[in-house]
Amino acid sequence: MKKKDIKILLVDDEPDILEIVGYNLTAEGYHISTAENGIEAVKKAKKELPHLIILDVMMPEMDGIEACEQIRRIPELQETIITFLTARGEDYSQVAGFEAGADDYITKPIKPKVLVSKVKALLRRLKEDEAVDSVVKLSGLTINRDEYKIVLKGKEIVLPRKEFELLSLLASKPGKVFKREEILDKVWGNEVVVGGRTIDVHIRKLREKIGDKSFKTVKGVGYKFVE
Repeated sequence: MKKKDIKILLVDDEPDILEIVGYNLTAEGYHISTAENGIEAVKKAKKELPHLIILDVMMPEMDGIEACEQIRRIPELQETIITFLTARGEDYSQVAGFEAGADDYITKPIKPKVLVSKVKALLRRLKEDEAVDSVVKLSGLTINRDEYKIVLKGKEIVLPRKEFELLSLLASKPGKVFKREEILDKVWGNEVVVGGRTIDVHIRKLREKIGDKSFKTVKGVGYKFVE
C-alpha cells in the first residue's frame, strides 16, 4: 500500500497539535484528516474509514475513551489501528484506553520525528496482516484471519484488533506457554512501548468473551490457551 493511500485521522482539541503533527505526517506522504473532538472524530471515522486514528483523551463534548468505544462498535473500523496521544500518563488512563479498544498509547510531548517513527511502526502491522492467510479451528472455536472473524459455538463474535491478534496467537498453538515478552513482540511489536498491564487487561477481556477456562496464567511467565 502506497503512503498516499494510507488515511490517518488526527483528533485533538489543541490547534497547535493538529497543525504540527498534521504537517509532519503530511510531509511523509500520508493522507491526513483532522477532528477537534470525539463527536466529530466518530463521524469522520465512519465516513472516511481511516487506517490509523491518533486520538487525544481529554477533549470537550466527548472524550477520547468514549470516542474509541463508539468507533470500535462500527464493523467497518474493526481493523483500524487506534493509538492515544495524550499528556496523561497515569496507569488507570492507559488501562481505560486499552479496555476501550485502543492498540497503543503515546504520551506527549513527543518530538515530531519520534512520532513519525511510531506511526510507521504502527502502520507496518497493516502489511503483516495482509500477509497472513490462515484459519484456526478448535473445539467450538474458529478463527479466520483472512476474514477477521471469530465464531464461537456457532455465534460470530466481534473483537477489537489487539484482542483478536492476542487470541489468534495463543490459539495457534494450544497448550504452549507464550512468554509475556513474546506476546508483546508478536502482538504489539518491538518498537511500540506499552504499559506492563497491557496483556493482563486484554486477557481479562478475552476471558469475559471467550470463556475463563480457555486461558491459563502461568505465574511469572505468561499465558497459554487451553482447549
